[in-house]
Amino acid sequence: MARNTFCRSADHAVDRRAFIGGALAAGAALAADMTQLNALAAADVNKALKKTQKRVILLWLAGGASQLETWDPKPGASTGGPFRSIQTDVPGLRISELMPKMAARMKTTCVIRGLNTKNGDHGSAAVTMMKGRRDEAAVRYPDLGAVVAREMGRADSKVPDYVTFYTQTEGRGMAPGTAGFLGARYAPMELTTNNYPEFIKKLDGISDLDHVERGALRDLLGKQFGQGRSSETMSSQNEAYQRVRGIMASEKLFDVTQEPQKVRDRYGPTQFAEQTLIARRLVEAGVPFVRVGRAWWDSHGQNFETHQEMVPELDHVMATLLDDLGERGLLDDVMVVTLAEFGRTPAINASLGRDHFASAWSCTISGAGIKRGAVYGKTDPKGQTVTAEEVDAGRLFATIYSALGVDPEKNYYVGSRPVPLVNPGVHAIEEVLQ
Repeated sequence: MARNTFCRSADHAVDRRAFIGGALAAGAALAADMTQLNALAAADVNKALKKTQKRVILLWLAGGASQLETWDPKPGASTGGPFRSIQTDVPGLRISELMPKMAARMKTTCVIRGLNTKNGDHGSAAVTMMKGRRDEAAVRYPDLGAVVAREMGRADSKVPDYVTFYTQTEGRGMAPGTAGFLGARYAPMELTTNNYPEFIKKLDGISDLDHVERGALRDLLGKQFGQGRSSETMSSQNEAYQRVRGIMASEKLFDVTQEPQKVRDRYGPTQFAEQTLIARRLVEAGVPFVRVGRAWWDSHGQNFETHQEMVPELDHVMATLLDDLGERGLLDDVMVVTLAEFGRTPAINASLGRDHFASAWSCTISGAGIKRGAVYGKTDPKGQTVTAEEVDAGRLFATIYSALGVDPEKNYYVGSRPVPLVNPGVHAIEEVLQ
């Protein structure tokens, strides 16, 4: 056999077959090492993603809160109403005097004052503002909660991906949570009668020991059945069962009595306050998206009395939530959005009310990847039109997705058709992103 002697010494002669065999063995070992390293790297990435998972609390102001009595007051104008504006902790930014607590916390928040969403109908506007666009004839889009659940949820999670509270009766059916073409896997757990989900608590007739033993027996039988078998259906069934069992174990997250009394007192005794506290408990446990609906802001009559009652509650609860998230180190990873289907007219009607108005209104975004203390958009002195930095629903959603680290141009697929998260050509507001 031919031999290669690289340094002309017989001691260093290399047999070709031995060399190739050694190289293959070394390559296999290297490949195994690289596989292990890649697995470790992937595990580290997954751990990092879990550690920095973004979550969202949406405070849904159902019926349409007035921007003039909250984020964009016009005192002294014929449209301004009886309330003054007050200076906030952001130089040059003034909000309604009904919100003194948030006035001291606007450095945590971004106000978008230039919304023009062009739809003043409760039902269709609510759907648009939950989805960022209108449905097509053949396509039912997922709403914001379902998309966040899809993007931020984890297959191994023991908590729900999407929870929505809407326990008032007014307007409840106008914007139910929906997963659209994403399917039931990302549909919300909807709480419409009380703060506690039905059907996840074990029956009173089953003891804790029986419950544990039944689960253990099911696991044992499942493992025995699964030996030597492999199928997507079986894996899916096992995953679904483990997920349901995990959600059952998360029932205490909905129980505000698990919180210290001083924390409950801090939020306050109202239903909106309790549901917002539960929302904080849920996102802290890893729930990607929680919507808390507060109805009913539809003030066609007695607008000022309505807002004098409801805005201070919003002010207190929102300020408490932001403080609580900040103190727990969660505000960088949890986004708080205040949003409605539209705002209220600058014109005051004969019943001292404000009607539906989608041409120049406001919302806020706090935390996560949003620039704090930012103000985007401007309306004219009477609040009738947007005069600078107009924003529609699609651009608002592109901004929310971008702040959460989700590419708004990412495609989902309906059959073979690619469907981006926002309509083509729609881009985020870079000025309010960190």
